[in-house]
Amino acid sequence: MNLSKGIKVSVVEAAAAAAQTDLTTDVLDMQGFEGVMYLALLGDVTSGAVLTLTAKGNSADSVSSPTPVTQKATDAFTAGASDADSKILMVDVYKPTLRYQFAILSRTTQNAVVGGIIAIQYGAGLKPTAQHASVIASAFSLGVSS
Repeated sequence: MNLSKGIKVSVVEAAAAAAQTDLTTDVLDMQGFEGVMYLALLGDVTSGAVLTLTAKGNSADSVSSPTPVTQKATDAFTAGASDADSKILMVDVYKPTLRYQFAILSRTTQNAVVGGIIAIQYGAGLKPTAQHASVIASAFSLGVSS
């Protein structure tokens, strides 16, 4: 199985310095895909920081007046001394009811560095899938040779 031919990978939010602000990703058009998985890459997270990654849907290509999706896989996570450093928050939305999807990473109480947010759209109806412009190189191999 060649996974890269049936998914679309996008960097939907750039890296962000330590702060206590929300990060809102780019909007994805889900037409032709069965689901999307968001991965928020964390850096140095201060103890006590509360992190919440929430997927949202909209009937328009916009982040205004969104509807939170029912498949909210990551609730609030409160960081300890180092248990969130260089870790990942993940939300997977399977068969969203609204065509346009995006995510919001909420950082409250204490600072958190974010290495970026990646979206993986999967279950492509048409294959091979063209990758997003944020993917600058990609390779596939049938096996490893010595």
